[in-house]
Amino acid sequence: MIATRLVRSGLQGSIGGRLCARGFATTTGVSASVEKPADEKAFKIYRWNPDRPTEEPRMQEYKLDLSKTGPMVLDALIKIKNEVDPTLTFRRSCREGICGSCAMNIDGQNTLACITHIPKSEPGKDMVIYPLPHMFVVKDLVPDMTYFYKQYASIKPWLQRKDTLDANKEILQSPEERKKLDGLYECILCACCSTSCPSYWWNQDTYLGPSVLLQAYRWMADSRDQQLPERLSQMENAFSVYRCHTIMNCSRTCPKHLNPGLAIAQIKLLLAKN
Repeated sequence: MIATRLVRSGLQGSIGGRLCARGFATTTGVSASVEKPADEKAFKIYRWNPDRPTEEPRMQEYKLDLSKTGPMVLDALIKIKNEVDPTLTFRRSCREGICGSCAMNIDGQNTLACITHIPKSEPGKDMVIYPLPHMFVVKDLVPDMTYFYKQYASIKPWLQRKDTLDANKEILQSPEERKKLDGLYECILCACCSTSCPSYWWNQDTYLGPSVLLQAYRWMADSRDQQLPERLSQMENAFSVYRCHTIMNCSRTCPKHLNPGLAIAQIKLLLAKN
C-alpha cells in the first residue's frame, strides 16, 4: 500500500524567509563591469516522500532565473525537475489547460500550473506551491484522486437510453438543446473546484462535490438522455447535493471559468419539481 499524507489546507503558511538574489560587480584587470542582475524568483514547494514516512512534510526552496525559464509555473517546475532536483514529483500532460493533470494550489489558489503565468511584476515575491488541499498526497505535488474518480463513476457519466438504438441512426439535437450543454461539457475533472469547497473538505464520503455535480447535471441537461428520473433519485438524500451551501469558491477558482454553483442550483430545482 502506498503511504499517503493528508494536506489539511493549501493556504497554510510557507517555511523560510524571502530571498531575492542580485548580481554582483566583477572586475577584470583594472576595469570593472557590472553584470546585469538576474531576473531571479524563489519557488517554495511542498515536499513529502512516502518512502520516508517518519519525516514531516517540508517546504523546499528553489531559485530560478526567469530569463531562462518559460512563462508558466509548469515551465518552472519542469526546469527544476530537469536541471535542479530530479526527485521533485508532480503530474503534467497536455500543457494546454485541457487535461487537468497539473492542478495544484499556487499562491493560495487552486488552478492549473500550465496556464498560470509567473508574475514578473513582483520579482522579490516568492511563489508558494502546494498540492490540492484536503486530499491525501501520494508524493510531493501529486494528490490521490482515487476517491474523486469513484464519485465521478457513481453518477454514470455516459448517455443512457431506454429504447433500442439503431447503430446506423444518429440521435439528433436541435441547436437550442445543444446550447444547454455549453458551460458543462468543458469540465476537465481537474478537481480544483471540489478541493476549494469547505463542504467537500468535511463531507467527502457523502457529498459529491462541485465537479462531480456539474458533470451529473451535464447528463441531466442532455436531451438525448432518457434517465433523468433515475439520475435524480440518486440525489434524493441530505448529502449528495444539499451539502452545498452556495459559498461559490468552486466558481471563483475554476480554471476553465465554468460555474459549478449554477449547475448545483439547477439540480436542486429539478429535485424540487420532481
